[in-house]
Amino acid sequence: MADKDPAAPTDHEAPPEDFAATLERLEALVGELEAGELTLEASLAAFEQGVRLTRDAQRRLDAAELQVQALVEQPDGRFEATPFTAPNPPSESGNDR
Repeated sequence: MADKDPAAPTDHEAPPEDFAATLERLEALVGELEAGELTLEASLAAFEQGVRLTRDAQRRLDAAELQVQALVEQPDGRFEATPFTAPNPPSESGNDR
């Protein structure tokens, strides 16, 4: 049986507990992949872990968006909590400037 690369991420590595740590791990994985020094097997494992971390980060962002509330002042002066709605992203018409 072939030896595993000790620097390669494990298939069952749990995502970091906080969002910032998830992003740091993703950046580290990208750096390792861009360096081109991993074996094919280690590169595939790193890519798979990156996909899992990306999905976890997106799930966390989605959950956070649901929790965010915006206070909107009503005509009578009171404030009412309303669900947060993200602004529409700019269109990709090619007119970025």
